[in-house]
Amino acid sequence: MKTKIRITENKICPLEEAVNTISGKWKIPILWQMNEGMKRPSEFLRGIAVVDRRVLNQQLKEMEECGLIRKESFNELPPRVEYTLTALGDELVKVLWSLNDWGKTLVANREKI
Repeated sequence: MKTKIRITENKICPLEEAVNTISGKWKIPILWQMNEGMKRPSEFLRGIAVVDRRVLNQQLKEMEECGLIRKESFNELPPRVEYTLTALGDELVKVLWSLNDWGKTLVANREKI
């Protein structure tokens, strides 16, 4: 009896990849603040009052690993860290602006109902 060997491909859905990259409660607010010029973790904590520092650091680390942001550490006392958007992060911000516009349409439609 002959057995057939099945070849399975790891298919990656681009939409799923995109959603997984920005999933996380604080990633979009962090990106939004970076787009407005904020760069330091303390600024993010002030701008997102309810986020825990540990959670913020985890979200920043994940975003850095995905290539959305770049971390720069300065060798000074006290230690200073700044984050900036990468080109990939800038592209995502443009998408978020479009999503924001779509959200306005949703709000307007709900008000009509």
